[in-house]
Amino acid sequence: MNVENIQPIPNEPALFIQDKKILVIADLHIGIESELRQQGVNAESQIQKMMDHLTLLCKNFKPKEIIILGDIKHNIPFSTKPERRDVKNFINSIQKLGIIHLTPGNHDGNIKKLASDEIIIHPSDGIVIENIGFVHGHRWPNTELMSSDMIIFGHTHPTIMIKDRLEYKTFEPCWLKGNFLKNKLKEKYPDSKEPKFLIIPAFNPLCGGIAINKDGINGPFSKIIDLENSEVFLLDGVSLGKIKNLI
Repeated sequence: MNVENIQPIPNEPALFIQDKKILVIADLHIGIESELRQQGVNAESQIQKMMDHLTLLCKNFKPKEIIILGDIKHNIPFSTKPERRDVKNFINSIQKLGIIHLTPGNHDGNIKKLASDEIIIHPSDGIVIENIGFVHGHRWPNTELMSSDMIIFGHTHPTIMIKDRLEYKTFEPCWLKGNFLKNKLKEKYPDSKEPKFLIIPAFNPLCGGIAINKDGINGPFSKIIDLENSEVFLLDGVSLGKIKNLI
């Protein structure tokens, strides 16, 4: 696959790889509403909206496979009864849309008990399809993944903090694209290539996120990526330039 042809879907927190007919999403966090309600936030369930959203994307792009880059569920270490029900309903609903792959995230403990046999659950340290690596991003990936040409991951829920002239702050979901720090990469993975990376925003709009121009990213990748020179793109495709110019 040519990494230059891998483009996010305009105005969507999703990626479509045209030549392989693969749709990629991340961070659904089914069940997050219960945690928000405990914090006093009256949050409407997103389960049906996400089902409808994904179904529409599949109708428009007709993927053969769907890769979910982790955190399909939210509550840890234990899932609530409504969450278990919703995760099962979601998985059963989307099976008809294509072959479903899951690279488990840090919120996906015991996901095998909720997923049907038709869902392909991969190791949490990532998978490689041709020359592209896919992983959630909460743990160090395997060495094969680090020898790919591009690594696509989630976990961070990237947003960009934008301030107007009155110092009013807004936070917009975004994509982050860049390179790894060569010396740090070789220290951890001596035999790796020099892949690019792409961080995908959260599919669930209730997730919020980390302001990457204020707090960076979380997870082990934060130790080896060249954050300052990474490029920020809004969901509509507008480039905001490099992180170092947005701090």
